[in-house]
Amino acid sequence: MSPRSSLDQVRELAVEAARAASDKQGQDTVILAIGELVSITDAFVLTSGTNPRQVRTIVEEVELKVKQAGGPGPSRIEGLDDARWVLMDYGDFVVHVFLEEAREFYELERLWRDAEVWAWDDEALAASGGV
Repeated sequence: MSPRSSLDQVRELAVEAARAASDKQGQDTVILAIGELVSITDAFVLTSGTNPRQVRTIVEEVELKVKQAGGPGPSRIEGLDDARWVLMDYGDFVVHVFLEEAREFYELERLWRDAEVWAWDDEALAASGGV
């Protein structure tokens, strides 16, 4: 996808990742558009699982669905060994899959509170005019 794909493409793939996480019962899934705040990536997808097995299942589903949507595989995946915080680096967006307690500890939403939140579920997308 890089160098610096169009923001629409990034958004579409980030939405696909968020939906994939939700399909595997990822909790409190959110997409933060951080490209205006930092230059390293355009968006973070954040979601949580209740146990390491679910975290791994979410990671597998995200990877599968992003590829099926025509996106790349992640350039790297870190944190799968203990599955407390798994980072999937797609370059233009990064997926963070946390265990609930790790997410509460690191509070990335608070850290990036100035970022725009992108709608990703069907109801919110309909209200915002879609992707």
